[in-house]
Amino acid sequence: MKYKSNLLRTTRIALATLFFVAVTLLFLGVGWQFNLWFAWVAKVQFLPALIALDFAVLALLVVLTLIFGRLYCSVICPLGVMQDIFGWLGKKQKRNRYSYSTEKRWLRYSVLAIFIVCLILGFAPVTTLLAPYSAYGRIVNSIFRPLYDLLQNALALVDTHFEWYLIPKAELWLRSVTTLVVALLTLVLLGVLAWRNGRTYCNTICPVGTILSFFARFSLLRIQVDENKCNKCTLCEKNCKAAAIDAKSGKVDYSRCVACGDCIDKCNRDALHYKPINLRAKKAEEVKTSTDNQPASPERRAMLTGALLAVSSAAMAQAKIKVDGGLAEIEEKRVPHRDTPLTPPGSISARNMQKHCTACQLCVSACPNNVLRPSLDPMRFMQPEMSFERGFCRPECNRCSQVCPTAAIKAIEAEEKTAIRIGRAVWIAENCIPVTKGDKCGACARNCQAEAILMVDYTTSDGRKVQVPTVDAERCIGCGECEYICPARPFSAIYVEGYTTHHND
Repeated sequence: MKYKSNLLRTTRIALATLFFVAVTLLFLGVGWQFNLWFAWVAKVQFLPALIALDFAVLALLVVLTLIFGRLYCSVICPLGVMQDIFGWLGKKQKRNRYSYSTEKRWLRYSVLAIFIVCLILGFAPVTTLLAPYSAYGRIVNSIFRPLYDLLQNALALVDTHFEWYLIPKAELWLRSVTTLVVALLTLVLLGVLAWRNGRTYCNTICPVGTILSFFARFSLLRIQVDENKCNKCTLCEKNCKAAAIDAKSGKVDYSRCVACGDCIDKCNRDALHYKPINLRAKKAEEVKTSTDNQPASPERRAMLTGALLAVSSAAMAQAKIKVDGGLAEIEEKRVPHRDTPLTPPGSISARNMQKHCTACQLCVSACPNNVLRPSLDPMRFMQPEMSFERGFCRPECNRCSQVCPTAAIKAIEAEEKTAIRIGRAVWIAENCIPVTKGDKCGACARNCQAEAILMVDYTTSDGRKVQVPTVDAERCIGCGECEYICPARPFSAIYVEGYTTHHND
């Protein structure tokens, strides 16, 4: 039973394109209906499924790897496909650029061990940086999303000129300079590595690649060399982006092979085939994968098995309103200091978010109200938090909970959301316009949908009688409309302080 070389490679490229485009469009925020159709593409990523304890997806990916090898890395993982694109561009400059290299087990397992420890301890900065799907999400959301929005605005200008009014104008703003810098550095690093050496990152740093490599060693379908046809021309080795083919010995390191089919496509003598392993031949001859041509020692196998168990244990532990009519220039609001950070309804608490979120930024991209942005807190680095300078959390919106692939934000219905209190509004007298200027206001009370704010009499320090807001904390759900609508600048006179744990009435 053999498979034609062009069939393997063509099928792999077609499927990889579909997954890559779908994931990219999710992060670009092309439309909520698209999110509803293709949110599953984010939820079949390995690490999000592991953290969400989605055992059905995990079982599917493991079985897929045991049958086909590491196709996940070359088809489903967007960061892996992006590396293939960079590698393909590199081959345009210089053909036959790769060569066989030994497996860096010490580096792979060390990074995996660090990742596991940080996952268990909930140390987000490391886990978020190493998660491949999340790294790609940050790249798209921080770098390509603004470019997409610029293109949309250019088309909107044309659309308005012809009075069609079909394309809405996107609001451009920088959610986090730090996240942008991290995304740029990640893109440059991966681009250089993939351009020069193919899948170096996948086979030395990526924790998902290391985990799947264990199962790929025992895959049913593999790239195999026909010794009777092979003339040791090394074309397969020079075109293996995983550096997994040793042409001199005719052996393939299946722990690193991603079954891309490039080697088969380049072979001029039909000496390479993607076919089921011959179990009888396997008993007669062990496939050699390390540089010293020795099988993996029991200690090394035990180490990886223990690492896999530790990962499982760690997982188990785990309508914008314009107040000025859009005419006058108003000073930008500044983010107030919050003793307790605000996390979206459904996230339960900042601690729960810290344990389960991989900072992929999909919720940030999906938020239509510009409420979510990456955190700068070292313990919750780049994970989403809420602030209300550009909008407020509308009670009828539950989009962030619908797209989260790790269940860091649990799926909730709109009706359920209105009963979740994520924080309470706090009034600051020295910022309030009636106190500082003597003018009447009451914008916060008029716009509070929970009817948690009332205007009461207040005597200022100089003896003036004014009306100021008072907050009923039991009714306030922390939506932030009062903070957003408050005309005081640069700091609102009323802001939302988060609860350590959300209250569900």
